[in-house]
Amino acid sequence: MSRPFDPALTVFMLVKTSPEWLGFPVDRRFELLAEQFTPILKKHADHVVLRFFDVEFYSTRVTDIWMWDARDHHAYQLLVEDLRETPFWDRYFDIVEILTGIENAYAKNYGRAAINA
Repeated sequence: MSRPFDPALTVFMLVKTSPEWLGFPVDRRFELLAEQFTPILKKHADHVVLRFFDVEFYSTRVTDIWMWDARDHHAYQLLVEDLRETPFWDRYFDIVEILTGIENAYAKNYGRAAINA
């Protein structure tokens, strides 16, 4: 999968669906995504990209992982500020944990090639 930019950081948001979200019919969930979530994604698309992983089949602590590739820290922070103004942040989804990483930083820091399979 090609990226529109080389991300400075990747953020893994571990989230859990709320009973309120699950109480909506599926069609309503997609309407809410289109009305409130998608405009934020579009607004930040030049600087932040989302990949969405369902994990409820294998985990009880979290149901989804939102993986954000961000051009820089400030772009990620602006995205979070917008998300926090919606019910998707700690109402429809509980934000369980946020893990931020730099891909292959160990190799970059030592001027080495990354180890990949």
